[in-house]
Amino acid sequence: METMQEWVESLERRARTRLGSGRVANYIPALAQRRADRFGIAICTNDGNIYHAGEAQEPFSIQSIAKTLLLTLALRVHGDALWTRVGRNPSGMPFNSLTQLEVEGGKPRNPFINAGAIAVTDRLVSAFATPSKHLRDVARRLSANPTIHIDERVQASEWQHRARNAAMAYLMQAFGHLDNDVDAVLQAYFSCCALSMSCVDLARTFNFLAAGGYARSLGEQFIAPDLSRRINSLLFTCGMYDAAGDFAYRAGLPAKSGVGGGIIAIVPGCFSVCTWSPALDERGNSVAAQYVLELLADDMGQGTGIPRHLRQGGQTGML
Repeated sequence: METMQEWVESLERRARTRLGSGRVANYIPALAQRRADRFGIAICTNDGNIYHAGEAQEPFSIQSIAKTLLLTLALRVHGDALWTRVGRNPSGMPFNSLTQLEVEGGKPRNPFINAGAIAVTDRLVSAFATPSKHLRDVARRLSANPTIHIDERVQASEWQHRARNAAMAYLMQAFGHLDNDVDAVLQAYFSCCALSMSCVDLARTFNFLAAGGYARSLGEQFIAPDLSRRINSLLFTCGMYDAAGDFAYRAGLPAKSGVGGGIIAIVPGCFSVCTWSPALDERGNSVAAQYVLELLADDMGQGTGIPRHLRQGGQTGML
């Protein structure tokens, strides 16, 4: 039987066979400079242990992974009232679609497409004087890494190329679904997406979703168990852009991707995992990171190479 670390190293070796496929995101120029051959994976178990391989400690731009934390913080503040501004259904459209938003009266389909995350950010702008710094500080505490920062170069690049996101925000404002100044909301949104974190940081940060809302790094119940379950459900159905159904079929894990190449995934009752490789497929998801999560799910389903207590935990998760 492999140890946990040996299993993670095996996953990393097998996933590297997919390097060379896909392309690094270039519509945000600051992201285009990343080397496509980078790959990392980190697992944080519910007892707080970290196992990692590859470039798992190299910080990268988390991009849309931030939407998971934005949603969590907004639900902590506003509760179910948030759902008057954003839906809970898969979009079936590209993450930056304007067509669907206009047809449906300016209410985004879910909080993980760009329009939905902008609507969620608007709610945080109403609640906090500096929402991006609040989110950064929460990420620092959850990850136990006080050096996490907002990459100002990435944030500035996103602001410079904001036209499509601005169009969404003004459209939502026209329909009465945005309360605050559009520029203030977009600045906060881009700053959150420009957080620079590693696989280790992200696996530890989102472990509360694997542990029924309990954040071991804080020593407290961060969110209620039922809210943790509901966020995982949304990750399962909506977290991988318009490829969510396909990924759910192949890997069966709640997950959220970002165009920086990272993906977080949750095995409820067991562990959280983050994997990263910058080269993306045509839907904006990392090729190698998706593949390693498929390998992980297959291994857990077969019970191969996994310590017994984790294998049993995985049987109660969404696999």
